[in-house]
Amino acid sequence: MNSRALARPSMDTPQIRKPATDLSRDMIADAVAVARGIKRLFARNDIWCLSEMPLRNNRRADLMGIDPKGRIVIVEIKVSRADLLGDGKWPDYLDHCDRFYWGLPPELDRAVLEGEDYRPDCCGVIVADGYDAEIVRPAPSHPLAAARRKVEVERLCRTSLRRQVVGADEHCAPWGAGAGT
Repeated sequence: MNSRALARPSMDTPQIRKPATDLSRDMIADAVAVARGIKRLFARNDIWCLSEMPLRNNRRADLMGIDPKGRIVIVEIKVSRADLLGDGKWPDYLDHCDRFYWGLPPELDRAVLEGEDYRPDCCGVIVADGYDAEIVRPAPSHPLAAARRKVEVERLCRTSLRRQVVGADEHCAPWGAGAGT
């Protein structure tokens, strides 16, 4: 048998693949890195955000933040093409924010976000890694009604405060209306 035959996998040679749990772990690590980069970008711009913010429509925003003028920003993080193409729930976030962004790692092809289905007229794009982020397409502002903004800001504040208190004293976790979030 020649050396070329050894170098090339045959039909009989099992292909080495990463186990699904390793892929999931990698995707989670990528999402955490993207979130970190976006949080740094936002912090430099005085936008403070919370991860995994539950919304009133039973969705959960990957990042939800508030800027100095009280405007609400939501970021939906996608780290794989399959995840991006399979997400049909993102329009449900638009009623809860003034600006909506997709957060992506640099290696993910973002051309799909230019399509009509992803509404570039109302969605911005942020590219991020674990160290920093850049807005590559600004999100147009679609201001919430004042009453809706008040409700969303209060929910964001209460959730943030609850997490801070429970983080300092886990005995507080079962108490309050936000138990379980």
